[in-house]
Amino acid sequence: MVVKKLTGPRLTSREGRRRGVRPWLSLWAVAPLLFGCTVVGPDFETPDAPESPAWQETEGDGGALAEQAGVTSGKASVTLDQAQPVPDDWWKVFNDPALDRLIGQAQRQNLTLHAAGVRILEARAQLGIAVGEQYPQTQQATAGFERRRISENVGVLRDITRVIDIDRTFNDYSVGLDAGWELDLWGRFRRGIEAADANFVAQIANYDDILVALAGEVAVSYTAIRTYQELLFLTKQNIDDQKEGLRLAQVKFKNGTTTELDVFEATALLHDTEATIPELVTGLRQAENALSILLGLPPGGLDDLLPAAGQIPAAPADVSIGVPAELLRRRPDIRAAELQAAAQSAQIGMAQADLYPAFTLSGAVGFSSSDLTDLFQGKSFTGGFNPSFTWNIFNYGQIRNNVRVQDARLQELILNYQNTVLTAYQEVENALVAFVQAQLQSEQLRKAVTASKNAVRIALVQYRQGTADYTRVLNTQSALLRGQARLAQSQGNEVSNLISAYKALGGGWQVRQDQDVVPPEIIQTMRDRTDWGGLLDDDEIPKDDRALNPPPSPEPVTLFRRPPDW
Repeated sequence: MVVKKLTGPRLTSREGRRRGVRPWLSLWAVAPLLFGCTVVGPDFETPDAPESPAWQETEGDGGALAEQAGVTSGKASVTLDQAQPVPDDWWKVFNDPALDRLIGQAQRQNLTLHAAGVRILEARAQLGIAVGEQYPQTQQATAGFERRRISENVGVLRDITRVIDIDRTFNDYSVGLDAGWELDLWGRFRRGIEAADANFVAQIANYDDILVALAGEVAVSYTAIRTYQELLFLTKQNIDDQKEGLRLAQVKFKNGTTTELDVFEATALLHDTEATIPELVTGLRQAENALSILLGLPPGGLDDLLPAAGQIPAAPADVSIGVPAELLRRRPDIRAAELQAAAQSAQIGMAQADLYPAFTLSGAVGFSSSDLTDLFQGKSFTGGFNPSFTWNIFNYGQIRNNVRVQDARLQELILNYQNTVLTAYQEVENALVAFVQAQLQSEQLRKAVTASKNAVRIALVQYRQGTADYTRVLNTQSALLRGQARLAQSQGNEVSNLISAYKALGGGWQVRQDQDVVPPEIIQTMRDRTDWGGLLDDDEIPKDDRALNPPPSPEPVTLFRRPPDW
């Protein structure tokens, strides 16, 4: 507030007024040097995490368990190469232009990804708030006008007005500047910047994690669509073959060479096979709807993006999986868990600062006058300086227990980080073993389907010649349909499990380095709605892998190292 009247000796000269103001201005100037060095609380260090020396599922081991169980099996047709790192755009190993196009569109249009990008901007603004805390916290310009009338019956004025007639009504004009600054003696505000900075980079890591998941979900949905299309094609093909078998049974029944039982059995098999069509169509349509949502489109908007027919993607002959040590660097969720712990570590220092006294410099300067024309004259200058400190001594253990609460939360996040690492290893191992075993399963199913096709062909020939009954035809056709369906599903599982492996290995987030985290149209909408200053500029969001490769020991935040975001 603006001080209206100064106490003590009155300084009448301009030099005297300067001497009165100069000491506290000097104190404000040297305060950062006097009080800007101490920072309480722990400095964060990356927690220890378990590390696996090598992946269990290596080349040639895939069929070992099957062979021990007495199952004839060869090696998987795909080599798992630990010497080569995981490709950043791993989906291109399938050599499917439609898949490449779908993932590219999802990265541009997915709404969940856009929301994660906006959360980065939110975290950047929160960092600006934390940076601003290290500067004077209260700064406000004031101006006012007051017209006042003094009572005749108050104190001495009551006696004076009986003798002297005075004007008890007067105006008061004032203009000034108030400021208050809590000095960062113990590093509370610097720890706040550390916490906000870690949260900012953690949001980038979360964005990258969504990018990884998005590429995997699009690829899995695409594979499901192709698998359903293959199952529909095979089912319709079997329906045509079963119709031919029914026609043959009807001819033989009319000619009296067989009973009507063959006709009924052929009819039952045909209708049973036709009954699977609605279920497959439902699955296909639901997979297409899921893909549409991932692309930011309403259901049914894939006509121009997805060819009506296509093959199930095939795994490459050489799959690069890298070494386990790369996992800690590549997985954005691991880095996000570490950054969350780093932000919480800074919260401990902020809580500990409450144990110590808080020193505040506050004051006001301005002009005050009863006559508006005299307001800005030197004689109208007024001001005051009020250094103070507060110390919450009688807090009944609340502050210390708050420090303990923050420390417990840090330990929880450290354990969460370590568990995230373990879970990441589990996800990779699960996906790799499922991929290799699906490869071996497909190998056996291909042999079974080939044998079933030959069995159907021979059974039909024998049925025409009258050397076999229709039960043999029925059994072989049913076995062929089951085998073909299982083979198609196994082929789809191969690809889905390989996709899961690439996703678990943390591939796909690197494309962020070549694109905006928030589309230009959303940026423009936000600019039109609110003054964001320079925070929406492209260079505010790191384009490199800062979110995954920060300095091993972050530099301590020093006072005024960062300018405020005006």
